This record gives sequence, C-alpha cells and structure tokens, in this order.
Amino acid sequence: MNFPYEIKDADEEVGKYVSSIFQKRKKCFLQVGPKNYFLFSKYRDEAAGYYNLELRPDDVWVVTFPRSGTTWTQELVWLVNNDLDYERALNEKLIDRFPLLELSVLARNEIFDCLMEENKDDSTRQKDIKKLFSPGYEMAKKMNSPRHFKTHLPLSLLPPKLLDSCKVIYVARNPKDVAVSYYHFNKLQRDFGEEVSFEEYWDLFQRGLLHWSPYWSHVEEAWNDRSHKNMLLLFYEDMKKDLSAVVRNVVDFFGKSITDDQMEKLMNHLDINNFRTNPSLKKLVHQDPKEGKDGTPSGFYRKGEIGGWKSEFSEELNRRADQWIREQETKIGLHFQY
Repeated sequence: MNFPYEIKDADEEVGKYVSSIFQKRKKCFLQVGPKNYFLFSKYRDEAAGYYNLELRPDDVWVVTFPRSGTTWTQELVWLVNNDLDYERALNEKLIDRFPLLELSVLARNEIFDCLMEENKDDSTRQKDIKKLFSPGYEMAKKMNSPRHFKTHLPLSLLPPKLLDSCKVIYVARNPKDVAVSYYHFNKLQRDFGEEVSFEEYWDLFQRGLLHWSPYWSHVEEAWNDRSHKNMLLLFYEDMKKDLSAVVRNVVDFFGKSITDDQMEKLMNHLDINNFRTNPSLKKLVHQDPKEGKDGTPSGFYRKGEIGGWKSEFSEELNRRADQWIREQETKIGLHFQY
C-alpha cells in the first residue's frame, strides 16, 4: 500500500527534550510529512493502513485535535445518526460504537503486557484489550455499517477521498483551553509527574512536539475544507454557549428531524455532568486515585469550561502565547473565542 509522505525519526535533540518531560517515552517519536506531524513510532508500521482504508459511503467521522470536545461530539453525532437510540447508547460502550481509529499507535508493548497480566483471570477483558491494541484499519473491516470513527489524525493523513465519500464532523477549540486540558489529561495518564510545569508543557505544545501536533496545521486543514458539502466544522465554544443550535446543525447535516420533546431529552443526555455517571462512556485509561465513586477518572472530562486556561497561564506566558496565537490566527483567517 502506498503512503505519500516521508516518515522520519524525530531529531535526536528533540527526542531527548520530549523524553525529559514524558519520561515513559524514550526514542519513539516520528515526524510525518511536510508539516512534521508528531507521532509515536508505531505509526510508521500503520500509516499506510489508515491512509488506504477502504471507505464506505455511510461512514461517519469525528475528527479533532485532542481535548477539543471529542467525546461530547461523538455521543451527539452517534445519537443523531442512529435516530436517538438511547437503549444502545446507554448499554453499548462508546469505544465500541465509535472507536478511536488509531488507538493502537498509542500502545506501548509494556502497557499491553501490563493490562493482560492485570486481567489474566478475565478472558472477556483480555479479549477487549487485544481488540483495542490491534490496528484500527483491521478492526474497521469487521465493523457493521454505518461505521462511526473518531480520529485525532489530521485530514492529510486520512484517506484522500474521505470528504468526497463520507460525512466528516471536525471540532475545533481554542488552543489555550486545549493545551490546559491536554496537560491535565497527560497527568491523569501518569505520562509525567507533578514536577512538570504547565509552562514546560506549553513549550512542547507551541513547538508542535505533542502527539498529533502541530495544532495549527491540524486545525487549518479542516478550516480550508469548511465549505465542502460533507464537512461540518463545529466550535467547542459554540457547543458550550448554545448546544441546542449546534444540535440542530448536526441534525440538518444528517438530513434528520427532531421534535421539541426529543431535543429536551437529548440535551439532558448530553449534559456534561451526566458523562460522569453514564456507564457507556467509561474509558480504558489509568485510574486516578481521586476518581469519583462511579469509577470514572476524575480528570478525563474535567470542567469543559471556556477560559479555564486562566488558571494555568502566568502573565508573562500569556503575553507570549497571545503573540503566537495572533500571528497564527491572522495567517489562517480564523479567530477563536477565549
């Protein structure tokens, strides 16, 4: 299978720098294509599989940079496209209904081995783990239609005929809130300790040295395709401010209809607080010792605020960040709400 972009090992000094913060990751970073998308080494073996994935016309894709409201959007999109089937939505895990396509790229062998050992007496759980760690394009072949895929890969690394073949929903969120949420998520995953400051993390973010970065290239690709008939570009800030309006946009995008009573029920289901008690939204992540009584990791969904970045940015860091953001927004022609 063909893959059109160069895949190269990250520069040695870059690798050392990133590994000094993400101490569990050693010498396993790649930079892909002319935009230098930053990915883990397993992507090298799987890149062509994702790029050449055989599409079906009723496939639905939610594409985001991480921590941009992905899970929230998945649940909304799945329910609208499945005629508000709450029974399935509550009883079938979201990761089965709407899997992260490239999850296996994240998997280190030692994590797989650890999970298998922890669940050695649970054959069902072991089967689920094996499924999660197998390449997503292999999993996709076995999925029933209509298939729903979540991905953090940028559009340029996905099948080139994706937009001409399938419906794609892209969600963008302002970079300050994305970086803060990503920082806390990585801490929840124990990718680094409390000693790593947000300022150090922001430096990685700004330099495009976090997984799936660079952020602006990722967003720009979707922004440039925003007028395509099969693209629905949403903003997380709009979802927070007027979710019902966004829901109606999604309903129209799928050619569906919704009554006022159905809207009220859907809005209640999508309330961010209900995500902590919805059993179908449990995640296969390291559990935080401060997790809630329901077993949901306390930091996975966090507060979902607009402007939550203010708790992490010093005055000086904010000044530097704003200068960088203004330059990028002017270049792209896109302006976020903060």
